[in-house]
Amino acid sequence: QVQLVESGGGLVQAGGSLRLSCEASKSILNIFNIKTMGWSRQGPGKQQRELVATITRGERTTYADSVKGRFTMSRDNAKNTVYLQMNNLKPEDTAVYYCNADLIHRGLGYEVDYRGQGTQVTVSS
Repeated sequence: QVQLVESGGGLVQAGGSLRLSCEASKSILNIFNIKTMGWSRQGPGKQQRELVATITRGERTTYADSVKGRFTMSRDNAKNTVYLQMNNLKPEDTAVYYCNADLIHRGLGYEVDYRGQGTQVTVSS
């Protein structure tokens, strides 16, 4: 079973920092190559999820305008883990943060998208 396990969420005051982690299970790597991983978020009362950061296997990153200069995404291929360092957090960053993975089947070459269960980030003013 494909698993993406997020951790690191919590409650922090505005201006503070948090680091989210997302580990991909070994079962993923036995079947799929990871193409791109990302973090998305869904704020309270919002229907749409916002993609905030992505990182390719070559470690090229992209960021939403709302988090540029404050969030940094990185990956540790040896640990099958990606991170989202969030600095200077604002109340509007409050959301459930999800780890996403774009995967390519090793043998058949088709692509699938997976998402973790999410971790809550709450920023108080």
